[in-house]
Amino acid sequence: MELTRLGHSCVLVDTGAARLLFDPGTSSHDFEQLSGLDAVLITHQHPDHLDPARLPAVLASNPGAVLLVDEGSAAQVAELGLAFRTVRPGEAVTVAGARIAVVGGAHAVIHPDIPGIANNGYVIDDGAFYHPGDSLVVPPQDVDVVGVAIGAPWLKISEAVDFLRSLAPRVAVPVHDAFLSNSALYEGLLRTLAPPTTSVQVMASGSPATL
Repeated sequence: MELTRLGHSCVLVDTGAARLLFDPGTSSHDFEQLSGLDAVLITHQHPDHLDPARLPAVLASNPGAVLLVDEGSAAQVAELGLAFRTVRPGEAVTVAGARIAVVGGAHAVIHPDIPGIANNGYVIDDGAFYHPGDSLVVPPQDVDVVGVAIGAPWLKISEAVDFLRSLAPRVAVPVHDAFLSNSALYEGLLRTLAPPTTSVQVMASGSPATL
């Protein structure tokens, strides 16, 4: 198996039988240039995993590729006029000789006040590779190679470590790292979820402000 990271959580996996592209999102790069894809797999609807502006381009370049999406992404993909198949946890499909099992079902909790969404994890070829999306679900299969999120508003590093220990794979590939240099996301969550009497003030380093 050959694996190529294309930024954040976007991963290209060549199993030897199939070329599978996972989560081409807004924080990913160069995936429109890919050819010979057999499937594009979307774990969930967040833009860092599904870029509606660029997804049509990669499918146009790969007319034979199957688009597999979670149930939460289906409406958005349908609005783009793309052919797709919705898959749910417990289902399994075969694409170009690659066996794809769907696990999980729910995105990890960012905060109880933020509505939850669907999330598919994809286990390839009985555990040869596992892309969990934005979840910490441990599948029933043993896993050889896994993508492990290391930076997210729903994640503590201790949780990532415990997830990795639960899987005990041969290889772990750190993913979901674009937010480590994007403090605006976290600041925005503080503003949204802060008490109504609290003002969140972002200060530039070294610049005094009267508060």
